[in-house]
Amino acid sequence: MTTPPPPADAGSRWRAARDAGRAVGSWPIKLPIAVAVIQVAGTLGAAHNQPGTRPVDALAITLLLLGPAALVFRRARPVAALYFVMGVSFAYILIGYPYGPFFLSAIVALFEAVRYGHRLAAWLTAGAVYFGHIAYRWESGEGPGLIAAIVVAGWLLAVLIGSELNRIREERVEESRRAKAAEAAGRVSEERVRIARELHDVVAHNISLINVQAGVALHLMDAQPEQARTALTAIKQASKEALVELRSVLGVLRQVDEPGPRRPAPSLRRLTELVARTQAAGLDVRVDVEGTPEPLPSSVDTAAYRIVQEALTNVLRHAGARSAVVRVAYSDEIVTVEVTDDGCGTPTALAGGGGTGSGGSGLPGMRERVGALGGRLHVGPLPGGGFRVYAELPREGAP
Repeated sequence: MTTPPPPADAGSRWRAARDAGRAVGSWPIKLPIAVAVIQVAGTLGAAHNQPGTRPVDALAITLLLLGPAALVFRRARPVAALYFVMGVSFAYILIGYPYGPFFLSAIVALFEAVRYGHRLAAWLTAGAVYFGHIAYRWESGEGPGLIAAIVVAGWLLAVLIGSELNRIREERVEESRRAKAAEAAGRVSEERVRIARELHDVVAHNISLINVQAGVALHLMDAQPEQARTALTAIKQASKEALVELRSVLGVLRQVDEPGPRRPAPSLRRLTELVARTQAAGLDVRVDVEGTPEPLPSSVDTAAYRIVQEALTNVLRHAGARSAVVRVAYSDEIVTVEVTDDGCGTPTALAGGGGTGSGGSGLPGMRERVGALGGRLHVGPLPGGGFRVYAELPREGAP
């Protein structure tokens, strides 16, 4: 039989009662039960060697059980539980019952109060109970010996200091956990930015080529069909390049078991392919290499390639240029890439981010790549016309 839902006006009370029941069910009760057993059994055993004390009766058993019972609330209400447990322990002592492990619940309450940040309450309560007990015993003429008082004070200090040390250790562990979580979140954010840059560079460049070639094909389709065919062939090749590179990036995101595309990673070694695709779109590109090309760290090599790719994409889409020059210079400490064109070099291309049009992320992506490696980037129009992208990258990557 299905239980009917509670009335609408009692819904909030019903949910509150349900949540409270779940909370009580989650409270730790194993420790209070263990403390209760130790206090009762230990005190009954210790009473045989203390004939001058009041016999353990029902009231003593009740007091011995009330302390552990209050420990059930040691996490939800640590200060209230501390006050109650210390009050019960003090009452047990004042009545004159035999000594024994009755103080175990008080130790746990002190420990938990310090652990949850209520240090002043723990120290003041412990001091009040200790000195109150000493004063009462001296007033009644049954004051404990000096050595006994010192020993009890030493044990009490040991409990409080141990609680403080545990609190400090837990705080350090929590701080370390937070630092690691923040570091992991930072790495995730950096990886997202890196993947976003890769996707932008892959899509922007190839889509730009497709856009230019599609315009050429439409313009020449009737008058010069053979050249239109060449433009369509270039579109097919550019779209294939885009799909292969996108599959590579998305394969990393999916972490699939299938083998990745057997295509070399973006590198200055593939600069000839990049220039050939750009030339097929109608832009005359010349490449000048200075120094001896040597293997570079993958991060530097990829960044240099993507900067040239993004710069050529900007030229195709924004500059209205007829030609561009790509210069790559190798030296002992840095590798320099420079792309210049003879276009209009409009401020829109600079502010808009290049490869994605106004408001895009092309040039900001360049700055992020160069900044991550500890290099320098200069972009802007040339005095005599045209536009220039200039980047210096440390050969060893980020310092």
